[in-house]
Amino acid sequence: MAQNTHPTTDETLKPVYRPEDVREHQPDPGQYPYTRGIYPTMYRARLWTMRQYAGFSSADETNQRFRYLLQQGVTGLSVAFDLPTQLGLDSDDPRAEGEVGRVGVAIDTVEDMARLFDGIPLDRVSTSMTINAPAALLLLMYELVAERQGVPAHALSGTIQNDILKEYAARGTYIFPPRPSMRLITDTFAYCRQHIPKWNTISISGYHIREAGATAVQELAFTLANGIAYVQAALDAGLPIDEFAPRLSFFFNAHSNFFEEIAKFRAARRMWARLMQERFGARDPRSLQLRFHTQTAGSTLTSQQPLNNVVRTTLEALAAVLGGTQSLHTNGYDEALGLPTAESATLALRTQQIIAYESGVPAVADPLGGAYLIEWLTDRLEAEALALIERIDAMGGAVQAIEEGWIQQQIADAAWETQQAIERGEKIVVGVNRWQSGDETRVPIFYPNAAVTAEQTATLARIRAERDQQAVDAALDEVRRAAEGSANLLPPIKEALRRHATLGEICNVLRAVWGEYRPSVAI
Repeated sequence: MAQNTHPTTDETLKPVYRPEDVREHQPDPGQYPYTRGIYPTMYRARLWTMRQYAGFSSADETNQRFRYLLQQGVTGLSVAFDLPTQLGLDSDDPRAEGEVGRVGVAIDTVEDMARLFDGIPLDRVSTSMTINAPAALLLLMYELVAERQGVPAHALSGTIQNDILKEYAARGTYIFPPRPSMRLITDTFAYCRQHIPKWNTISISGYHIREAGATAVQELAFTLANGIAYVQAALDAGLPIDEFAPRLSFFFNAHSNFFEEIAKFRAARRMWARLMQERFGARDPRSLQLRFHTQTAGSTLTSQQPLNNVVRTTLEALAAVLGGTQSLHTNGYDEALGLPTAESATLALRTQQIIAYESGVPAVADPLGGAYLIEWLTDRLEAEALALIERIDAMGGAVQAIEEGWIQQQIADAAWETQQAIERGEKIVVGVNRWQSGDETRVPIFYPNAAVTAEQTATLARIRAERDQQAVDAALDEVRRAAEGSANLLPPIKEALRRHATLGEICNVLRAVWGEYRPSVAI
């Protein structure tokens, strides 16, 4: 029997949209509330930053991939760290066994960071680092490497993800409890304001919330609710809003529902501009402008018929560009099977380059602005997301909603509903529940170097043997005193790193003072 080939539809949509469906006319791009884009001419003046996320095995091997990607035309680097690094564990820690260098690069000391960026001038490249609980430590390592290169801190540009709230809600690579983690983030805001002024101090991330199963509305609402919590924490720490808010950035997912995603990005800009002006009283236009990085959706990639992922990624990347992203990563088609090969990463980059230089899309700012469907979807997403933010406000804010497990439960329920829709055949996934093929296409799979654990362990042993242990102990004691008190933590952490203290040793000092987070609710 022939399969039903009728396309799936969103039952909330009408078949036709007309002028009366549009709530209000939006100002031009570059004008408050920035629905149509934060810059007047958008990509006519400057294209988005083309990043390719990379990191595996050792710093030396990842450095080779970085150099290759730069030769292929990436305009910004994006670092993936392995799980031990993300969790503040050294590579020789027994808890790191089997995970060193597997899903990212292993970074234990400043020496590793120096090898990671060997031959890459840090004053001429923008670097994004996907790191959260120990984000401040990795940023300080980067600053120390820049010092070795003779690059002043004020010349450095890039982003640390540094968004711990979404870790509790959706991703799980947390170390410390929420309250001291928030202090570490606001200390980073204050430090960068003084020392690394061009650095984006946080990337408030809806990406992982969406990857965990959230809807577009939930991604929008929970991300901005977390942003509200960070702004309030910084204000409570005594930081003037227009001194830190211009360096806040965001990170969103680009899923396959093409028009909904475009509308989501437009709604996010409008909502953030109004929140910053009306709730927090920001006056600097840069404080009101939501700047964001986008990554195409890993959760939409399929191991079945993996070449189909090229099409999915292209649609998602185009949605991000039409939505006005400032930076973009495109996934490799093989990432449902493993880390991307050099070939698949190159094809992903070429996807961005074809959109940028062959499609004609960047010639006009917000080319879909005024389209009745897009404007109606923008209004709908904004209204539904604001309703969720109001519920979170009523609970006492995002931190409280996470501690109570409410946000986690909302995401889990949405993920369950989506999976059930796929299993019932209501949500079609080509090659998975429709048009399956018994003869699956086989693609090359990338395997990280299995020898990295021994290499990292040997390097750590050498560094510990050669360093001045008394100086290290004294520096770690200063970190402990700062953690117990209220002084900014980053200066003593930087000094400990300079003395060749390891990532794990510094995080263990903070663990001893603050404890480790254990969720009080199970989802």
